[in-house]
Amino acid sequence: MRDLTKLNEFRIPHPVFGELGDEFNGVFQLRLNGSNLLFSIIASNGGGWDHVSVSTDCRCPKWSEMCQVKELFFKDDEYAIQYHPEKGDYVDLHPFCLHLWRPHKLEVPRPPKMFI
Repeated sequence: MRDLTKLNEFRIPHPVFGELGDEFNGVFQLRLNGSNLLFSIIASNGGGWDHVSVSTDCRCPKWSEMCQVKELFFKDDEYAIQYHPEKGDYVDLHPFCLHLWRPHKLEVPRPPKMFI
């Protein structure tokens, strides 16, 4: 994950992260290029994972918006993935939220580059 202090202008207070968070944790609100929507983004790095959740009040983020978030929160040489879990593992706390994940210790299996 990138050093998130570079995004401090977009941070909002949240008690879970010690008010404003740190270089790897925090809550952010910002507008992405090409959209008038306000995006709420929560970033964390606990439990062996980097995690970013991205939501709006009215719709799920688009692919192009998730790509912008990936570039803002993850380094260029890091993979970040979206999971589609088994139905029994679904957790749906917000109807318009998507997530990016990156494990700290495991390398994410990847299809051949020509398939991506």
